[in-house]
Amino acid sequence: MSEKVLLTKNVFNRQQFTRTVDVNFETQQQDQNAETTLPTVSEFFNYYQQLFYDIPKLGDTNSHQYLVNTSQNYIGDTQTNSEIEALIVEINSLRQTILEQQQTIFDLSK
Repeated sequence: MSEKVLLTKNVFNRQQFTRTVDVNFETQQQDQNAETTLPTVSEFFNYYQQLFYDIPKLGDTNSHQYLVNTSQNYIGDTQTNSEIEALIVEINSLRQTILEQQQTIFDLSK
């Protein structure tokens, strides 16, 4: 069963349209003398200390993980890499010593 639906369309001529709708575009301009004030480094760290436990540990943005990653990218993590490499060398040396000691134990148990 079909039902008739009446549609009405209001059409404005150009003069009626411009009287009804504001066609002027305006932008808000900041006062050129007014500057956005950013916190100082000291203020930033004060805010950071206040918000420390509210900041999520993990996340791509707005997290401690994000702060660590962006800071490491900025300062470079070569010091961390050199420390890790030194620890890997030490681990490998200890593994070699363990292997030699196990071989000595095996030889003595024959």
